[in-house]
Amino acid sequence: MAEGGIRCTVNGQEARFEAGPERTLLQALREELGLTGTKDGCSSGDCGACVVIMDGQPVNACMVLAPQAEGARIRTVEGLAAAGGLHPLQRAFGETWAFQCGFCTPGMLMSCVALLEANDRPSRDDILTAIAGNFCRCTGYQAVVKAVQQAAAEMRGGEGPA
Repeated sequence: MAEGGIRCTVNGQEARFEAGPERTLLQALREELGLTGTKDGCSSGDCGACVVIMDGQPVNACMVLAPQAEGARIRTVEGLAAAGGLHPLQRAFGETWAFQCGFCTPGMLMSCVALLEANDRPSRDDILTAIAGNFCRCTGYQAVVKAVQQAAAEMRGGEGPA
C-alpha cells in the first residue's frame, strides 16, 4: 500500500482510502468512499452487479483487490451523470424499460458504457458479448440491447441504427 493509503482517481476526483491487502475494490468503494451504487451481488465475479470501469476497462470490483487500485482511474455508476443531466445510456435505460428491479442496473450500465466508449456502432452481438458477464433475472436483455442501440445513435448525433 502506498504511503498514506491507496490513492486513485474516482469519478474524476482524487481519492484516498485505507484498505488492507484482503479488501476488495468493491468494499473500498462502498465502505470507505460511500459509493454504494456499485452493488455486491455475489462476491465471486459471477453476476456483474459490481462492474466499474478501471483504466478504461470494465472490471468486477469484487475481484479486484483494493491495493490494485493504486494510481488507477476508476469510474462508478455515480460518475456517469454529468452536470447537464443523465448519460445518454441512463436516459435510454429509462425510456426502454431496460431495468426492472434495478439491482443489476449499475453494473449493466457500466459494462454498456465501456462498450460504447470502445465501439460507437455496436451490433446486437457486440452488445450481448459486452453484457455476457452481467446477470439479470428480470429483463430478458432485449430492452438492454435496444437501450444501448438508442444511446449509441444519440451519442453519434442522432444518426440511424448501427
